[in-house]
Amino acid sequence: MQAFIHPTLNKLLDGIKNFQQRAYDQQLFNMYDLVEDGQHPKVLLISCSDSRVDPAILTNAAPGDLFVLRNVANLAPNYELDSKYDGARSAIEYAVRDLLVEHIVILGHAHCGGIKALLKSLSGQTIPRDFIGDWVSIAKDGCERYVIEQLGDLNKPLNNADLENLHEHIHLLERASIRGSLDNLLTYPWIKERIDAGNLQLHGWWFDLENGDLWATDAANSVFLPVID
Repeated sequence: MQAFIHPTLNKLLDGIKNFQQRAYDQQLFNMYDLVEDGQHPKVLLISCSDSRVDPAILTNAAPGDLFVLRNVANLAPNYELDSKYDGARSAIEYAVRDLLVEHIVILGHAHCGGIKALLKSLSGQTIPRDFIGDWVSIAKDGCERYVIEQLGDLNKPLNNADLENLHEHIHLLERASIRGSLDNLLTYPWIKERIDAGNLQLHGWWFDLENGDLWATDAANSVFLPVID
């Protein structure tokens, strides 16, 4: 007797069957080696939960290439020890301290719903959800800091005109959020230690849904430059 699969899920089931044929029968991905030797990814990729931005599909990664943390708005919270149940910090710790990844990439994207929710919050609107408002507030400090930098006046806070402008240029907020999360990663003592030792690097990427372009931060993580355009 076979388990019942809802028709909506048939496409996913077919995909799993196809993966099984490719990865196990044809052994293209050396799945048996990954089982026997364990995983040794070089990259922790922190990406958004958005269904349009799957990191493995975008990067054409094979099994074992990426250790992936996905959440709303691809956020990395700062280092705190008072959170008992914390999937994001736990994943970051495991990747850095146990898997010894050599790169952490924060992959953001255009038209991010989480960043739109943050913009509503910055504009004084209440987000009618139980958890999302608190979660996206992780990006608030970094967004305010780096958006002000991009707008050119570091001596004044965001005003109503700035916020209205951001509705038309929300990519500025999306990229500022990525830079803010990169700053948050530096608050983890064991991340900072490995960066200072030269065996861990941080990167910010921003993917444009409209045309497939990729933008990445420079070596100092201070500005985004086109990689694919």
